[in-house]
Amino acid sequence: MKKSPRKVLAEGRYLRMVTENGWEYAERSRGLDAVAVIAVTDANELILTEQFRVPLKKQVLDLPAGLVGDDEDGEDLVVAAKRELEEETGYRAARMKKVFSGPTSAGLSSEVVNLFLATGIRKIGDGGGVADEAIVVHHVPLEMALPWLRRYERRAGGMVSPNVIAALALIGS
Repeated sequence: MKKSPRKVLAEGRYLRMVTENGWEYAERSRGLDAVAVIAVTDANELILTEQFRVPLKKQVLDLPAGLVGDDEDGEDLVVAAKRELEEETGYRAARMKKVFSGPTSAGLSSEVVNLFLATGIRKIGDGGGVADEAIVVHHVPLEMALPWLRRYERRAGGMVSPNVIAALALIGS
């Protein structure tokens, strides 16, 4: 198989489109990883975020998540996970433990998401995100999570990120 050189097709502020060996894919312009946080309250509720996602034209329910180093280069994964949890939900974690890492969409993007389990969480603010984010925070009882997620999809017409299902599996393991 003849290898074709890597070629940048287009580049924006945050993403670039690349072609390489017959593949077209997106990558972060600054090579940023992503973090997603599994946080469970003392009342045994999973903390989820909901926000409108332009590419899907729908509300999406997800774990608190974001990019590593979007404010400063060289940001540590744990620092980013703590920051995103606090910004989006208003909760602060005493501890973060990385529990899994993997591609978000291996055929489309080079992005890797790092899943963290937050423990010792406590409410310190309102959350809701930063700047132009309009994040709604949900507290979902773990024992009712799957039926609640199905009702959310039907009721809101939104989508649920696979990260949420992965979180439920990791919590149960």
